[in-house]
Amino acid sequence: MTDRKPRARVLVVEDEAYVRDSLLELLRARDFRVESASGVAEALRLLERTPVDVVLTDLRMPELTGLDLVKRLQETAPEVPVIVLTGHGSVSSAVECLQAGASDFILKPADPGALEVALTRALQGRALRREVRYLRSAAAADAALGRSPAWLRTVRMVDAAAAVDSPVLLRGESGTGKELLARMLHERGPRAGGPYVRVNCAAVPMEMWESEFFGHRKGSFTGASTDREGRFQLADGGTLFLDEVGAMPAPAQAKLLRAIQDGEFDRVGDDRPTSVDVRVVAATNSDLEADIQAGRFRQDLYYRLAVLQVPVPPLRERPEDVPLLAAHFAAAVAARLGQPPPTVTPEVAARLQAYDWPGNVRELRSAIERALILHPGEGLESLDLAPEAGLAPPSLGDAGDDLNLRDALNRRELELLVEAQRRAQGVRKEASRLLGIDPRNLAYYLRKHGLPVDVPGAPKAGAIEESAKEDP
Repeated sequence: MTDRKPRARVLVVEDEAYVRDSLLELLRARDFRVESASGVAEALRLLERTPVDVVLTDLRMPELTGLDLVKRLQETAPEVPVIVLTGHGSVSSAVECLQAGASDFILKPADPGALEVALTRALQGRALRREVRYLRSAAAADAALGRSPAWLRTVRMVDAAAAVDSPVLLRGESGTGKELLARMLHERGPRAGGPYVRVNCAAVPMEMWESEFFGHRKGSFTGASTDREGRFQLADGGTLFLDEVGAMPAPAQAKLLRAIQDGEFDRVGDDRPTSVDVRVVAATNSDLEADIQAGRFRQDLYYRLAVLQVPVPPLRERPEDVPLLAAHFAAAVAARLGQPPPTVTPEVAARLQAYDWPGNVRELRSAIERALILHPGEGLESLDLAPEAGLAPPSLGDAGDDLNLRDALNRRELELLVEAQRRAQGVRKEASRLLGIDPRNLAYYLRKHGLPVDVPGAPKAGAIEESAKEDP
């Protein structure tokens, strides 16, 4: 895609149409991307679905005022700077807006030069605050997330990829932290000041795919009551993260390929293509090579997405990181629950490291959170973590004196799998629910212990899902 400076997105909130149109024309002439709203309520609805970099609002409006908008954004989006437009007789009210959190105010009629200076200053302040927050948290976050050789290799690859603009494909099991790495790619690269937009490709129905990704014009089809910007437009100047890209329906893949390759797409209802400047990061836990062989995934799209591939290691390949992650999650959950931060003792660390964590980091985080909720106020060494994480201790009396911890855990693991399969009558989704693990990772467990992945004659998970119509 083209290499150009990302354009800032400005939301103009003004109830008088001729003033609003003048501001839109002025800002577009200065290469800003502009959204507009005729009042505070409309602006808040727009902000729920469209990220902006700065808000320019009139002070005096019917019903809700610019001050109301400043106060609301301080609660919901404090990182977005707000510039207030006010008349000469309302300077005291503008000062009240500054005290409430506005970044600046400009007297009407707005001088074009003064307006551009105010917008530039607000955007620079926002970028500086984001950089400070990132620098303060980056070192601590890296230390908390892992120091193992496997994880550090991945982080080094992410740092190298962040410096360029080529597409990146993150590959790893569910729960390994692919979305976290996608955010690192964005924050550590030259597009950090632009938008970061995530879309779960598996969650978009086929009939909504084109509108979700590329948007549409008002009236272009039944139900299109307003213009809609798709994810590609929202990510213009920044990063678009395509999570679970392997689940994308085949008919949509050709249009995605064109948007990535040419930097343009056709929005429903438009006569001309729309150009965008987007850096694409994709993630998958699927075997895309097998999907290509089976005709489920386009080979040309794979080559376009996989210019840079970053393998994300499962947690079982980085056991030395488990205590760090456990301490990080325990501190975060305890702070949220109003508890003192618990300590991960060597004994607890050894128990956690002995487990394979098929659900990876996500499973570890859930296990820690579950334990702290069920046993508030207790230290980790006194918590019964084993049953919550699938680590219920077996009876060692019949196992022999030479049974080590790994053998004991594997034996108990096998017992739990067999019992779950029996209760679920071989239905993998139900067995996964009973075990508290991701259904996509149950196959790993079964193969590990030499158990059949599918029980002959048992009802398939798809049949259960079709009859029950329940979400996974």
